[in-house]
Amino acid sequence: MFHKIIKKYENFEYDNFFKNVTLENIKQIIRKSGEKNLSDLEFLSLLSPKADDLLEEMAIKSNEITKRNFGKEMHLYAPIYISNICDNECTYCGFKKSNVIKRRHLSLEEIEIEAKYISENLGIHSIILLTGESNVNSIEYIKNSIEILKKYFATVIIEIQPLDIVDYETLVEAGLDGVTVYQECYEENLYGKYHLKGKKSDYFYRLDTPERAAIADIRNVNIGALFGLGNVKKEAFLAGIHGKYLMDKFLNTEFSISIPRIKEAYQNIKLENILSDREFVQILLAYRISFPTLGINISTRENGEFRDNLIPLGVTKFSAGSVTEVGGYCISKNTTPQFETSDHRSVEEIVSMLKEKDYQPVFKNWEGI
Repeated sequence: MFHKIIKKYENFEYDNFFKNVTLENIKQIIRKSGEKNLSDLEFLSLLSPKADDLLEEMAIKSNEITKRNFGKEMHLYAPIYISNICDNECTYCGFKKSNVIKRRHLSLEEIEIEAKYISENLGIHSIILLTGESNVNSIEYIKNSIEILKKYFATVIIEIQPLDIVDYETLVEAGLDGVTVYQECYEENLYGKYHLKGKKSDYFYRLDTPERAAIADIRNVNIGALFGLGNVKKEAFLAGIHGKYLMDKFLNTEFSISIPRIKEAYQNIKLENILSDREFVQILLAYRISFPTLGINISTRENGEFRDNLIPLGVTKFSAGSVTEVGGYCISKNTTPQFETSDHRSVEEIVSMLKEKDYQPVFKNWEGI
């Protein structure tokens, strides 16, 4: 289990390590990279303050690695929120239980209306189903929702509460292709500060979720830290070695990582650890150079200009036309969104931008069996 590995870094002296990293160390790491995953400490060296002086060299290497492993393709997807009812009390989330917001739980008929609209009007073939983490969103409800979505989309991914292996297996039988689960905060001593009540307060159960998903033969698993909670360098490092651990253990599963920054949400906490744009780029480059075949996902949390500039640096997945409120595509727009998006461009505008950059937009990467 990954918690045995993360335990090794519980008292790790990051600052002392960074002091001993040299520019020549980093240059050697960049030169040797490209074929295999780097070691933990080689990866950490690329996250060091000194590596900031070598971002241009890192960007060139990252672009080479990306084109070699992924070509010039960009996989597009969109989210569909079907419920914002949540039993958790997460201090940073607009859906947290204590927030007095407009709640909605779509019926299966309403889900089909939204799905049909997205399919016919956005042209998207890859969809992420999102809910709050609540017992209201039962396995049967999620299973039925997936069966509806598979009528309209080639790829269905869920971002819901963590599940047991047997539940994931049930959803795979219904057509599920992928799971997204963010640890949010990898530093165990901080995790309880942000997750006060509900099942999400169980740090270790959440940490082991990607493994349970892979054991259940989920085709794609996406992980990540929510930047703004813990120390930026530590969170980026721990999320990265989590991805490395999973790739090494589950060779038949496609793994990807996201770099989400906390966005404004109703009754949200104030950030304590700001991730700057430059640090964001450094983390993205470190991920790509250290883990050549790891997918990297950038969502509409980031503004359009910034997202566009990230494309040659290692990004493989891109959300488009996103709506973050329940039933927000065509049923109603009277619920509170989970967070505010920053890139409001349509799918057509995203596709046009990609083609101008000589990238091929990909709407689906496999057909369900």
